[in-house]
Amino acid sequence: MTILSIILLVLAAWLIFTFNGLVGLRNQVANAFRQIDVQLKRRHDLIPNLVESVKGEMKFERETLERVIQARAAAMSAGQGGNMGEILAKEGQLTQALGRLIALSENYPNLKSNESVKTLMEELTHTENQIGFSRQFYNDVVTKFNTKQQVFPTNMFAALLGFSPSALWELPADSPERENVKVNLSI
Repeated sequence: MTILSIILLVLAAWLIFTFNGLVGLRNQVANAFRQIDVQLKRRHDLIPNLVESVKGEMKFERETLERVIQARAAAMSAGQGGNMGEILAKEGQLTQALGRLIALSENYPNLKSNESVKTLMEELTHTENQIGFSRQFYNDVVTKFNTKQQVFPTNMFAALLGFSPSALWELPADSPERENVKVNLSI
């Protein structure tokens, strides 16, 4: 009887240890996502100022400006729903629209020399870099959390304990960011 008691005690201790480890990782995933969310909020706040600053100069790029505004609105509404797939898709669209705006702004010398536009572009670039770092950290934590759930013997109990894998933050399949950079070194 004591051997059975010891086995049950060890099993119970292991389940408690496993459960607590998974809870800790799930909380790290949530925290990592909130760090991305903070940077996304900052980006959402910068965009209206940037659009207003470039609107006068970029009269011929009205479609691009409207896409940025629409993508921002869609990304902000997706963030309120909390659906990870929708958030990823909408933020990807916003990233694409911003990339196009930034690329087009290079064609306007007056914008490049405007100090307020320069400052906003620098802040937006810094924010985009922070988002990139936050996404990388998030994916690292999600990978650790998902791996913990998938390895034996935890995989037999993780779902029973109420845990499910988290989604990685990935680029959409049709994202221009997936395309190879074209380098032309000819003179």
